[in-house]
Amino acid sequence: MTIVELLERNSQLYGEEICLVEINPEVKETRRVTWKEYELMEPSPSAYYRREISWQVFNEKANRFANLLLSRGIKKGDKVGILLMNCLEWLPIYFGILKTGALAVPLNFRYSAEEIEYCVELAEVDILVFGPEFIGRVEEIADDISKGRLLFFVGDNCPSFAEDYKAITADCSSKSPNITLWEEDDAAIYFSSGTTGFPKAILHNHESLIHSCRVEQNHHGQGREDIFLCIPPLYHTGAKMHWFGSLLSGSKAVLLKGTKPEYILDAVSKEKCTIVWLLVPWAQDMLEALDSGRLKLSDYELSQWRLMHIGAQPVPPSLIRHWKTYFPNHQYDTNYGLSESIGPGCVHLGVENIHKVGAIGVPGFGWRVKIVDEKHQLVARGEVGELAVKGPGVMTCYYRDPKATAEVLDHGWLYTGDMAMEDEDGFIFLVDRKKDVIISGGENIYPVQIEDFIRLYPSVHDVAVIGLPDKRLGEITAAIIEVKPEMECTEEEIQSFCKELPRYKRPKKIIFAEIPRNPTGKIEKPKLREKYCGGRLVEAQITN
Repeated sequence: MTIVELLERNSQLYGEEICLVEINPEVKETRRVTWKEYELMEPSPSAYYRREISWQVFNEKANRFANLLLSRGIKKGDKVGILLMNCLEWLPIYFGILKTGALAVPLNFRYSAEEIEYCVELAEVDILVFGPEFIGRVEEIADDISKGRLLFFVGDNCPSFAEDYKAITADCSSKSPNITLWEEDDAAIYFSSGTTGFPKAILHNHESLIHSCRVEQNHHGQGREDIFLCIPPLYHTGAKMHWFGSLLSGSKAVLLKGTKPEYILDAVSKEKCTIVWLLVPWAQDMLEALDSGRLKLSDYELSQWRLMHIGAQPVPPSLIRHWKTYFPNHQYDTNYGLSESIGPGCVHLGVENIHKVGAIGVPGFGWRVKIVDEKHQLVARGEVGELAVKGPGVMTCYYRDPKATAEVLDHGWLYTGDMAMEDEDGFIFLVDRKKDVIISGGENIYPVQIEDFIRLYPSVHDVAVIGLPDKRLGEITAAIIEVKPEMECTEEEIQSFCKELPRYKRPKKIIFAEIPRNPTGKIEKPKLREKYCGGRLVEAQITN
């Protein structure tokens, strides 16, 4: 079975039921809008507070896009990129791609034009679908990436260098293209990166996707009456794979644009959401709003909300203890995973194990886990080693990168680069990270890219970027800068220079000091962490 078959099943069984709702709280118009009404509307759909579609319309939209792609020569094994903010169009486009046998290639909406071009080239994307938020970035590279590629635009006022998605799909058949798919067929490419700069392309097959559905439902027990509130971006494996539990159960989900505490509580209340996946900053903001009295739980209908789970970054145990003072009846779970393991769930705490908050948990449904030394031999319980996982959700490979693949895959085992230990009860705790990735507010930040940029500044001799603990974001980026002899440099100069970087990559703290390097020339970041944050990354468990 594939997830495409799940969508078609839901369309047949629950066709008229609403499956997806999009909410934009920044717009105060409150009337409900169906997809059919939306298609007759002017101006932009972003001018409306709420949109919704049924399972039948979802499937028909996916079929129309699939048939469009086939008419443009897309075939099994081709790739179609998605560069969209969360919206009702996102998932039908994703499934339309899969229905052709092509690979869906979601792109991070934070990518710069240079990163978009790099990923499109690496994944050998044939068609790029993008939204209005990305016109400037795509236009910047359009002359280069449009050679041999098609560009489809989702929104109003289509730019001249692209085709209008809404117009070109309107006359396409809504019937299934009936392309035969097998679980071993390639399905999607997601992007990740360690400390080597630009992202790696992670190839997954249909078995990975369907397994993530089963993992999510097994862990969180989604039923037909559950309603999932999805806030994180759908390009992220975490958001989509958690939504896959709704796909498997045939239940409704709500896509919320906006992360303010009042938006989240209002959506849970009005849409009767039962399951919410949060990132640490959002949970922290909610608690601070409740502590201050700015928000009151009594103003919302929250009795149906049964589960809050967190992933994508370190989760301080103190946060969960604080959360339970306001929501004592909530189930809680945390999920560990990587894009290489099709997102969250290869290790999870389990709603029945809240007494073990601080651990990432036990092997997830259908997963095996081990902790090994540098020779990949098992370490004794209580000793620290590298965490490795094995299961149907492990990636096929890093696309077009056999060397990087060989470094992390061995006989089906994925070596995560995270250091862990197992306690006497069999629960796994993460201790440190081998990978030099900073996770800030749920986003992976790669120090090498920032270091390479800052080194361009004339008075900089050397630079190292590390993560410092932060109560709200988990970590913030700190740049330790060694100034060239007999030259001067100020924090204001560096901050001004770094304005050319995307906002989320700009260092939040500048420290002027010497950079220690070992005899082979590598920066000794453990020494820097020891000096500036006591050797600890955060009081946390690492999730992704």
